[in-house]
Amino acid sequence: MTTSKPSAITYPHESPPNPGEAIQVADGIFWLRMPLPFALNHINLWLLEDHDESGEGWTIVDTGYGVETTHALWRQHFTTTMRGLPIKRIIVTHFHPDHVGCAAWLHAQTQAPFYMTTSEYLSAHAAVQDFAGFGRANSEALFVAHGLARARPDFAEAQKARTESYQRGVPTVPTRYRRLMEHDVLTIGNRRWRIITAFGHAPEHACLFSTDGNILISGDQVLPRITTNVGVWGNQPDANPLAQFLTSMDKFRPLPADTLILPSHDRVFTGLHTRLDQLVVHHQERLDELAAALDTPKTAAEILPVLFRRPLDHHQLVFAIGEAIAHLHYLWYAGRATRAQDADGLWVFKRVARSVEGGCL
Repeated sequence: MTTSKPSAITYPHESPPNPGEAIQVADGIFWLRMPLPFALNHINLWLLEDHDESGEGWTIVDTGYGVETTHALWRQHFTTTMRGLPIKRIIVTHFHPDHVGCAAWLHAQTQAPFYMTTSEYLSAHAAVQDFAGFGRANSEALFVAHGLARARPDFAEAQKARTESYQRGVPTVPTRYRRLMEHDVLTIGNRRWRIITAFGHAPEHACLFSTDGNILISGDQVLPRITTNVGVWGNQPDANPLAQFLTSMDKFRPLPADTLILPSHDRVFTGLHTRLDQLVVHHQERLDELAAALDTPKTAAEILPVLFRRPLDHHQLVFAIGEAIAHLHYLWYAGRATRAQDADGLWVFKRVARSVEGGCL
């Protein structure tokens, strides 16, 4: 595999499939779309034709949000798109509710083997059981420490509606799994898929790449228009996930320029290298804007308008503050900002002056 000159981003399909319908995007690969109860109102799922010694069937990649609306759409697909053929495997890219939510429901009906990376599997169990560190309280404390309650006095009241928000979309998780690891190769139908693990958005996000047609199931790691959420959360309050995310981008650069990308949101697209370049430039521009705003010490909550220029509902606000902390931590670890506690004990960040030809910035 070699890199080529970046090509423009194109969308082979004008429209996504309607709920309950499917679009064939390549030989033996079908695109499904399921609704989500958020501003980002959908997730793309993938059906791969599969076969083994017992006959033909399907491998599912990602499962949807674990509510009855999604179950009903799956039941519809069982008899239409899937033609009554069995599920052979269930693969989940990462532990977020829209991806793993229906995994246990599908597994219980079929007993199909369930595949996930270990970090994602354990994170799903920790989140659904509200283990210490993964629960709402820990992240709330982190966000308060970064100034959100001071900047948004209604934060605590609005948070009450998010009680058990993970469990609403993930009632349970399969109790057995098969581990996915970097460089694993799965033969699914007539294609071989290599596992590429990526970091920053989730602990050990699995992407699947097939050289048979140059197809990448990218999950949330590479999206065509919106930027992937990269946040700091309560269980790792000093993490630097943006550095991990940007480093992970390099894993996809050796893939061919004509790779067809199957993302979890928006539409199927081509132009992988162009999109990788756009993502890196986007984050570097945001980091520069952020550094410029840190002429005086500021909390993550105070710099939210620098990163997000549109109104945010409460659900979006929770992800936005985590992303703001991630960008500030990137500057802090890079030596471009200091981190200290102010008189109220809140974390504040200030730009570090950089010398330029005997002067300073």
